[in-house]
Parts: sequence; C-alpha cells; structure tokens
Amino acid sequence: MTAFNLLELSQLGFAWPGQAELLDIPTFQLAKGESLFLNGPSGSGKTTLLGLLGGVQKAGRGSVRLLGQDLSLLSAGARDRFRVDHTGYIFQQFNLLPFLSVRENVALPCRFSRLRTKRARQRHGSVEQAANQLLNHLGLPAALHERRAEALSIGQQQRVAAARALIGQPELVIADEPTSALDADAREAFLHLLFSECQAAGASLLFVSHDQSLAPLFDRSVSLLDLNRAARAQEI
Repeated sequence: MTAFNLLELSQLGFAWPGQAELLDIPTFQLAKGESLFLNGPSGSGKTTLLGLLGGVQKAGRGSVRLLGQDLSLLSAGARDRFRVDHTGYIFQQFNLLPFLSVRENVALPCRFSRLRTKRARQRHGSVEQAANQLLNHLGLPAALHERRAEALSIGQQQRVAAARALIGQPELVIADEPTSALDADAREAFLHLLFSECQAAGASLLFVSHDQSLAPLFDRSVSLLDLNRAARAQEI
C-alpha cells in the first residue's frame, strides 16, 4: 500500500453462499484527501461493496485495506471498532434517531469511539462544541440544535447526517445516495458544504450516486461496472 492511498482493494472477490460471485475487483485505490464519485447502478454490487469497505461483510478472497489494515484479518468485533473509529457514513435515508436531538444525533459516533471522542475534544474542546461547529458550518443554526431530529426538513436532516459522519475526523467518509431527495440547486449547495468539511478534516470522500450530473464536481469519477468484472460478465 502506498503512502498516498487511504483505501486499496486488491483481487477482491465476494459471493453470497450458494450464489455466483457478485464482486470481482482486481484493483482500486482511493487517495488520501480525494473526493471520488462512484456510479453504482442496480445489480453492480454497490451495497455489498460498501458493506465490505465498512467491514460488515468479509471478503471471500483478496484484500480490503484501509489505512494499511487488511480488514479480513480482523475479527467481526475488531472490524466494527475499526469502522466506527475511521469511517463516517451518510446513508440514503439518513438513519437519524428521531427521538434524539439534532446535537445528540451528531455526537452518536463519539459514544462508540474513544478515538473520535479524543479528536473532537482536541480540536474543539468538547464533543458538544464539535457538534455545534459542524452543524453551524453545514448551515444548521443554533436554534435547531436542541430540536428532535424528526422535526427537521429533509434538507436539514441531510446536514445533520453529514455532521454525524464527520464528527471526530474519520479518515474516510462514505456517502450512499445522500442527495436523492433534493432538487438540483440544493444538491450542489450541499455538496460544496460537504467538500469543504471533508477538506477541513483531511478526510477522503467516497460518494455513491446514480446522478451523473454531479460527477464533474469531484476529483475523480468511476463506474462500478468498470471496476467489477463480475457485473460486466452478467451483462454479456
């Protein structure tokens, strides 16, 4: 693994029990600090790949290396800990806890990661202040920080989800179709905020979407169909 790459896949293969191989990715790299647009059409293995990157699933062969650590060499519990320490997720449905406040939702990863708690405190003095600053930077005023998450608009919930992914400076941020419910102007505005916060945290961004109009905003654009030989073989 080179010093410039945060994430590297090598000869990665995965199949569900009793099924044909779903993923066959010879090689893939994500550089430190890079923003990458990944087009993942239905059937290309996108959901499974994201599970492998987070250590939720384990590769059948080959390796997934994040920060030089081969995830397949870790136990399930160790993969969970590694994921929460080093990876932030923005889900398509945001997955906020509706009964918690906005600030409490943002601070959730720090409940499970001592490393992200330590980083938040070192940079901002406290987890609460880290949450407040991220929310402010992402356009959520202080008057909303104590509201229950379910009271917010879709666009506001999206920003809360981004702040939760970014708190504690994880090295990798994965965004899975997070802008699908927004109009074009709101999508681009949100992306510029996300780029700015990832840059400030020194995080790499892996952004998965069907919306090709967003691709030019990123450092690099890749189709999962081009990466995954198994998906290409199904099309023949």
